[in-house]
Amino acid sequence: MSRSQMAAVAGPDSQDRPAVLDTRQGAGSLRRLPLLRRRGSRRIQETRVDRMFLFCTYLLLCTFLAVVLLPLLNIVASSLSDPIAVSSGRVLLWPVDFSLRGYEVALSDPQIVTGFLNSLFYTAVGTVVSVGFTIALAYPLSRKSLFGRGPVMAVVVFTMLFSGGLIPTYLVVQELGMINTRWALIIPQAIGVWQVVIASTYFRTMIPDELYEAAQIDGCGDLRFLWKVALPLAKPMIAVVALMYAITQWNSYFDALLYLKDADLYPIQLVLRNILILNTSPSGMTDATQMLERQQLADLLKYSLIVIASVPVLLIYPFVARYFTKGIMIGAIKG
Repeated sequence: MSRSQMAAVAGPDSQDRPAVLDTRQGAGSLRRLPLLRRRGSRRIQETRVDRMFLFCTYLLLCTFLAVVLLPLLNIVASSLSDPIAVSSGRVLLWPVDFSLRGYEVALSDPQIVTGFLNSLFYTAVGTVVSVGFTIALAYPLSRKSLFGRGPVMAVVVFTMLFSGGLIPTYLVVQELGMINTRWALIIPQAIGVWQVVIASTYFRTMIPDELYEAAQIDGCGDLRFLWKVALPLAKPMIAVVALMYAITQWNSYFDALLYLKDADLYPIQLVLRNILILNTSPSGMTDATQMLERQQLADLLKYSLIVIASVPVLLIYPFVARYFTKGIMIGAIKG
C-alpha cells in the first residue's frame, strides 16, 4: 500500500496525530504509522459522596484556619492600637486609633531589650551546643559495629519516659555551680531524646553501609567520614533538629524562673511572663495618679511583646521549612 493510500484510509486527521515507528519489517523499512488516540475519553466524574467529602474537608480546614488565624490577627491589631481602645476591648481584627506606642515603650525599655538579646544568645548558643551533642551521641548509636549499642539506646530512651525530677535536677545544677549563670539554660537541656532518635534513624537508614566501607578502603577514619560525608548528606535532618531545639530554647522560661536570680540574665519570655501574670509594668510607674495609665500601658505591652517574641521564629521558619517535611518523615517509609 502506498503512502497516499494509507493517508486516505487513516482519514484527514491522521497528520495531526502523533506517530510511532513500525519495526516489524526490519530496520530497512521503518514506516511511520499514526498512533490512534482514544476517542471519548472523559474525566472521571465525582460522585455526590465525593463532593460532600471534599466540602466537609474544606470546611474543616477553614475552621482550623480561623481558629488559628483570628487570635493572631487580634493580637497584631491590639499591638497597633491605642492603649485606651485596647483596655476598653474595642479592638477586634483591625487596629483602632493606630498607634505604635506599645512598640516604642517595649523597644526603649532596657529590661525588655536586654531580655530579647538574652533570648537570642540562649537560642543561638543553645542550638549549636544541642545539635553538636545530639550528633555526637546519635552517630555512634547508628553504627551496627558499636559494642553495646542496644543497651545504650535503651538507657537513652528510658530517660524520655522517666526523669530524675525537679528537685534532683536543681541539686545537680547547683552542685555544678551553674545557678544564676547563662549555662543553666543551655547545659541541662542540651540533649533531647526525641532528637537523638531522629538523628540516629537518619544516619542508619539514609547513609548506606557500603558508603562507609568504601570510605574505609580509601583510608577515611570515623571522624573524617562523619565530617566529610555524613554531615553534608544529613542537612535536612540537621535543619529539622536545629529548628526543634531553637523553638524550645526560645519559648523556654521555666528553667530561667528556677535557676536565674539576676534580672539582667532573664530571657524575653520571663519578662513577658512578669507582664502577663504578675501585671508589672517595666516602666516603673508607682504613682497613684498614674495607675490607670499604667494598667492601660501594661495591657498594650502584653500584645506588643507577644508580637516581638514571635518575630524571630517566624523569620527562621521559612528557611528550614523545605527540610522539615523531609526530615520529620525519616524512617516512616521503607524502600
